[in-house]
Amino acid sequence: MPIEVYRIDDRLVHGQVVVGWGQPLGLGFLVLVDDVVAESAWEQDLYRMGVPPEMTVHFESVAGALAHLDAYRRLPDRGLVLTGNTATMRALVEGDPAIRHVNVGGLHHRAGRTPRLRYVFVAPDEEADLRAMAARGVGLSAQDVPGAEPVPLDELLSRSGG
Repeated sequence: MPIEVYRIDDRLVHGQVVVGWGQPLGLGFLVLVDDVVAESAWEQDLYRMGVPPEMTVHFESVAGALAHLDAYRRLPDRGLVLTGNTATMRALVEGDPAIRHVNVGGLHHRAGRTPRLRYVFVAPDEEADLRAMAARGVGLSAQDVPGAEPVPLDELLSRSGG
């Protein structure tokens, strides 16, 4: 089965990912890509607690994910690749031309970010990452849950306010 979604969400593993995306898409696994989490057994244990027993979670560094994405694509279950920021997803996109669409699922308020949607706030460096991925031919859209209308990147970046 394929990897169904490549998602950027700064909250990483939480109910919206596990229930909101996992159940409707019938996901069997998540691949959480984060260099720090990949090295921290304690953080991995915390994230595992948020995943139901029928779903497997794999923790990868960027380099590890790039080395294993083809193997994940060959697993019998559907999967979701999750990063907590645009820079990590950009590294995956630049390292793997098979990634053709990215879901901007949640970049929440913090200093230096401009509100675009109620769940997407973007800093200039993050906008540069998103545009760089789009320049590689990757489709990007913001969508918090599968039933919501996707907002294409150009429309997302032209919005102001949440």
